[in-house]
Amino acid sequence: MVSHQTGPEQEGFYDILQNSAGELLISIRARAGEPDRPQIVYDGGKHALLYRQQGFSITLDFIHPEARGPLSKAESVLIVEFEGGELIREYMVPVRFVKKLPLSPENLPSMPN
Repeated sequence: MVSHQTGPEQEGFYDILQNSAGELLISIRARAGEPDRPQIVYDGGKHALLYRQQGFSITLDFIHPEARGPLSKAESVLIVEFEGGELIREYMVPVRFVKKLPLSPENLPSMPN
């Protein structure tokens, strides 16, 4: 059974890795359902939005300063989804650079303590 999530969600723990060719990989926890026309929207700042399915976005918050430049220049990134240490799926996602990230109050992350 495929269930689609709706609304925004904050990714609590993720990694952004870059290989020697400059390609980026972002690892997140697995979500229900297959991605449908996913894309990342990024403005070069602290946060990015991964639109995974229609009506469902994942906020990647507090992006490390060293990852911001490479993410700003990336045309696409490889997303890998894990659950319990097991690779569930991987897929390429285009990156769209915008002047201002469309963060609304419901998908603004809370500040860490």
